[in-house]
Amino acid sequence: MAYEISEIKKAGIGLIGFGIFFSFLGILLFFDRGLLALGNIFWLAGVVLLLGWRSTLNLFTNRANYKGSVPFLLGLFFIFVRWPIFGIILEIYGCFVLFSGFGSSIKVFLYHIPFVGWIVQYLSPP
Repeated sequence: MAYEISEIKKAGIGLIGFGIFFSFLGILLFFDRGLLALGNIFWLAGVVLLLGWRSTLNLFTNRANYKGSVPFLLGLFFIFVRWPIFGIILEIYGCFVLFSGFGSSIKVFLYHIPFVGWIVQYLSPP
């Protein structure tokens, strides 16, 4: 690889993976509020470890990102107050809006994973 990933960033990627897994499991089990909340906590902790405290705070509080951070945080609130379906819809929208600028960075990262990189390279338009 062209760059080295530190152990903290590896833990952040792992926590994001666990967060996505628990959220997916919570959706499969008819919007189980506990699993969705656990998935959100893991996901947020992973983002903090991956980006750092200051960058995460800047990401969520930047004026240009309010359109994504407000629905995400409202969705998190609705999951905790027992409205999981509405909360997960708001969170998904907020994630897409917040992290849409990271698409090219994610694509470059996926190129370096052995089997996944080949698939991404094959499926991407020329």
